[in-house]
Amino acid sequence: MYIFILPLVAVALLCLPVIIRMRQPADGKKCRNAVILNLCTFFGILLLCTVLPMGNLVSAETAEAVEKLSGAGLGYIAAGLAVGLGSIGCGIAVGKAAPAAIGAVAEDPDSFGKAMIFVALGEGVALYGFLIAFLIIQAV
Repeated sequence: MYIFILPLVAVALLCLPVIIRMRQPADGKKCRNAVILNLCTFFGILLLCTVLPMGNLVSAETAEAVEKLSGAGLGYIAAGLAVGLGSIGCGIAVGKAAPAAIGAVAEDPDSFGKAMIFVALGEGVALYGFLIAFLIIQAV
């Protein structure tokens, strides 16, 4: 019974901020707080699952196979995080730099080159994340 209740509680805790957000009217601060709460809950559950593993649920053969593959699995997780977080950072940077660049070019067309540099710097963050992920996958 313990096997079924723990994942159910974990999924409920992860879905709780989303449900709360859907029931309340749209507000940027509440949405940001819900995302932060969701991330904190996720990493808290991840930490608890790491610190308090469920014992005697895995056979010895499976445990040996997991020990051999755990380095590769963590490498793939790291590569995914590098691409994902790099892309999120790129989206935030371009989302704030592009409208400002468009406004600057609308007022002074000679500032096009300078404005595009700032937009391209934001896009470079995603390329760096992809490059790091590529290097991690090659090392695994």
